[in-house]
Amino acid sequence: MEAAFDGGRVTSDGGLLLVREVEERLGVVRRFAECFQDHRDPSRVEHSVQDLLRQRVFGLICGYEDLNDHDALRDDAMLAVAVGKSDTTGQGRRRGRDHGHPLASASTLLRLEHARAKCAAGERYEKITIDPELVEHFFVEEFLRSYEEPPAQIVLDIDATDTPLHGKQEGRYFHGHYGEYIYLPLYIFCGEQLLAVKLQTADKGAAHLAVPELDRICAAIVDRWPNTEIIIRGDSGFANDELMSWCEESEIDFILGLARNPRLEKKVQGAMRKAMAAATTTGEAARRFTEFRYRTSASWSRERRVVGKAEYLVGGKKNPRFVVTSLPRERFDARRLYEELYCARGEAENHIKEQQLGLFADRMSSHTLGGNQLRLWISAVAYTLTRALVIFSG
Repeated sequence: MEAAFDGGRVTSDGGLLLVREVEERLGVVRRFAECFQDHRDPSRVEHSVQDLLRQRVFGLICGYEDLNDHDALRDDAMLAVAVGKSDTTGQGRRRGRDHGHPLASASTLLRLEHARAKCAAGERYEKITIDPELVEHFFVEEFLRSYEEPPAQIVLDIDATDTPLHGKQEGRYFHGHYGEYIYLPLYIFCGEQLLAVKLQTADKGAAHLAVPELDRICAAIVDRWPNTEIIIRGDSGFANDELMSWCEESEIDFILGLARNPRLEKKVQGAMRKAMAAATTTGEAARRFTEFRYRTSASWSRERRVVGKAEYLVGGKKNPRFVVTSLPRERFDARRLYEELYCARGEAENHIKEQQLGLFADRMSSHTLGGNQLRLWISAVAYTLTRALVIFSG
């Protein structure tokens, strides 16, 4: 047996070539780069904004979650090929200390991730700026361009997730429910496609930015697809009068989870007795559905349709659940509304996990809120590109 380690440059990231092909066809990172302005001296620039973003996004897709990984990855010839470098060995770099490093260092990428809306006068290092409005428009445009023809109906899933913080980041907040300091980013999906990810502080609740985010997104969709029906779907954290009233005024339907309370539980007592009788007879869990008009004691401005699920589980546990909706019974009866339409929102939670766990959207170590928002957007671009890769591969 002979062991040798003279195989030259080898890599375990050959899939980058597929990622590069998809990116070159679709131009996702290229269009994202158009949301930035580069105020650096062109004569001194060796890594364009697009190159820097490709390096960071491709690194995330390959599983390299942190910026300091790029102190080694900057020498990776395969990543250099994917980014588009003609000199994949880095021997042609201008400065001697950069020879052998075809890609950007972690510190250069860090300056990119600290991009602000304006470049301060006399700024020496952070000369790349970002337009947040263009970035938000970018994700909606990527969604719209993915359709050849306007769909008859779309369902927008809105949700928020906790992102633990382990430092003194700007805007951190100790949330009693989660028992730690967190951010609470807001996500909006349509199926698997990500339309928005907005970094929120956790002191104002999950739905704090829901209405302005939905307002700008739905306005863009209606402008492009005036005949497409839009349905908003979310859990009980979004069942507030502000959001529901906005939907009603905008003529957009909604279905939202509704936190149970004694008044609601009393409304499903009859259905619960029937579910209990069925479960006792069959020895299996049983559920029955009912619906009624409901208005809170003080917080809602009007009555709305509520559907209740009365479920009796094996072992004698009652499991009532409720949703509030603007959709009429003629279109969705109670069972179909809950089981087919509302329960499908669980897929959005899976997509959030894909981005948070698989593409490291939970890396919120930047001191500033803006820096962490940019990291979240970069991860979202990686998610968008990965989804496109799956479609092309399938």
